Amino acid sequence: MPVGAEPVRGGVSFRVWAPKRGRVAVEIDGRRHDLVREEGGYFSGTVPGAGPGARYGFRLDDDERLYPDPASRFQPEGPHGPSEVVDPDAFRWTDAGWPGIRLDGQVVYEMHVGTFTPEGTWRAAIEKLPHLKELGVTVVEMMPVAEFPGRFGWGYDGVDLFAPTRLYGRPEDLKAFIDAAHRIGIGVIHDVVYNHLGPDGNYLACFSPTYFSDRYETEWGDAINFDGPDSAEVRTFFLANAAYWIGEFHFDGLRLDATQSIFDSSPVHILREIAETSRRAAGPRSIILIGENEPQETRLVRPVEAGGYGLDALWNDDLHHSAMVALTGRAEAYYEDHDGSPQEFISAAKYGYLFQGQFYFHQGKNRGTPGLDLPPAAFVNFLQNHDQIANSAAGLRLQALSHPGQARALTALTLLLPGTPMLFQGQEFWASTPFFYFADHEQELARLVRDGRIEFVAQFPSVGEDAETRARLADPGSEETFRRSKLDWSEAASHAGALALHRDLIALRRTEPALARQERGALDGAVLGERAFVLRFLGAGGGDRLLLVNLGPDLVRRSIAEPLLAPPPAASGWALRFSTENPRYGGQGTPKIITDCGWRIPAHSSVLLAPALD
Repeated sequence: MPVGAEPVRGGVSFRVWAPKRGRVAVEIDGRRHDLVREEGGYFSGTVPGAGPGARYGFRLDDDERLYPDPASRFQPEGPHGPSEVVDPDAFRWTDAGWPGIRLDGQVVYEMHVGTFTPEGTWRAAIEKLPHLKELGVTVVEMMPVAEFPGRFGWGYDGVDLFAPTRLYGRPEDLKAFIDAAHRIGIGVIHDVVYNHLGPDGNYLACFSPTYFSDRYETEWGDAINFDGPDSAEVRTFFLANAAYWIGEFHFDGLRLDATQSIFDSSPVHILREIAETSRRAAGPRSIILIGENEPQETRLVRPVEAGGYGLDALWNDDLHHSAMVALTGRAEAYYEDHDGSPQEFISAAKYGYLFQGQFYFHQGKNRGTPGLDLPPAAFVNFLQNHDQIANSAAGLRLQALSHPGQARALTALTLLLPGTPMLFQGQEFWASTPFFYFADHEQELARLVRDGRIEFVAQFPSVGEDAETRARLADPGSEETFRRSKLDWSEAASHAGALALHRDLIALRRTEPALARQERGALDGAVLGERAFVLRFLGAGGGDRLLLVNLGPDLVRRSIAEPLLAPPPAASGWALRFSTENPRYGGQGTPKIITDCGWRIPAHSSVLLAPALD
């Protein structure tokens, strides 16, 4: 790496960027060693006799404080303690033949390591990989693991961007998890935060205030300086970080948090450079890069030669918002521009984003950019994620907020759409455990975080205007809030119907050619009723499939004037292939859909029909 501590023959080489400092020394195991100033504000030197496991920090001018390394590979005592020298080559990988992953055909699983298992460690998470394999998951999206303060947190307030947090184990434990995942055919991508750093334990400005910019504002703190004075070295630092996770830890890609707050007016945007650098670091392996982007800017996933940034996919909040309104009947706060109508689901199935430049009332401005030409896989579809569950007043999950039949129906829709599906941990067995926002900070900062959380959820009238509801909001700084968010794995057995539903739908997606297509024009749709619609998945040689989705009461029609319902030429009609009302999933059974009397689409269900060839 361009900075950090590197074991070399006979000692350890140190290099750090501190352009405003006159003197920098490294103190290792209590002994001070002055570093030599280089061009460009770097200081470097080699300490003979030092090696992996040594604890060290930097002395800056006459400052009495010992500062952790900005590029520390491990902080065994947390962000305020000394750094530890780590040998990056000590771990013995077994994944030499792993080819990496491409976007098409992936099923993503978002994981928060600290709550995924009772132990909350990478080693414990390894034991659950066979469960994910059997489910049909192909990619784990790991929430941020860069070192952050306190005993628990989501990780989006990371401050040591190169150091896997000590809370989940040592760096070699993270490598062991990724190696084990590759061994059974599962990729792992890392959720990285390049739009800000956390407020506690962030010492970058002590080395150079130009790591940050006052030209832009973010919701969470100072923006990163990607285009101001000294920005070339700041860019080098963050690009090295992206390459580090891909190269040294064998991650199969990155999920880039809140890209709308990564500001850069340079001729080449930093997001494009991150994409190019990450792919170079992967060598012959294929990786995927996913962006979160609230304004829905599709240039992020367009090719560089077309003026884009070269990412692979974007999170699709629009589909989630439509689903939540359909399931709960509430269109509060940022849901208010969605009505959960059949047409919204058809449009999301065909085009991804619903807002591609139209006026968006909630923000009082146009939202989104054109994306009608994008491949379906470029949109990551989900019914749950860490943010959206925690943004409900009680951290409740989907099935706790809706009718179980409707939840099953939209689960089928989301897992069968040609977009890239994503599950949040425990969703596959309908975990009853909530998922809250939690962060362990010192007293004053904890108070500010708690007040900020109350202010955020107050945008929902059902919370902000109800004093009793506000009083019941979970305290983000409470260890109990964190512990209540841990999965109860006994529910994987007691909620076997939900688990079977998810497993069977993923298998259908993979084995049915018409459902496996992730191409533009691979399906069409039509509204059948106030709360019902059809999607026709177009397969080769008459191998079409019909997905009938009914979120309302039984839809009984003598006939339906809709050509998408007509069977293929060689078929005698349609036969039931799958139903969310199958009793093995907790349903009430499925009546015959097509009879001599017409059509009967059962309430609160999704049914899949295949051509009848008898």
